[in-house]
Amino acid sequence: MSQPTFRARVDVRLDANVNDPQGNAVRTGLHSLGHEDVRDVRIGKMVEFTLQAADETAARERVDRMCHELLANPTIESFQIEMAEEA
Repeated sequence: MSQPTFRARVDVRLDANVNDPQGNAVRTGLHSLGHEDVRDVRIGKMVEFTLQAADETAARERVDRMCHELLANPTIESFQIEMAEEA
C-alpha cells in the first residue's frame, strides 16, 4: 500500500524586530492611494506543496526540516506549517 499524501502550507514571515522595506513600500503606496489608516504592513511568502509520508507526524517533521534547510532563514524569519491529508 502506498503512503498517504499530505498538502503542506508554509507561511514564512520576517521577525517583528526585522526591518521590512517591502512592507514599508506597500504602506507608503497605500497611503498615497488614500488609505492613511494603514499603520503597519509586513510582507511574507507562502509555499504550498504535496508530499508523501507514513503519517502526518512524519510529514510535519520533514516539512519542518525543509523550512530550516531552505524555505526560511531562522535568523530573521519565523514560519508556520499547516498540514492536511489529501483524500
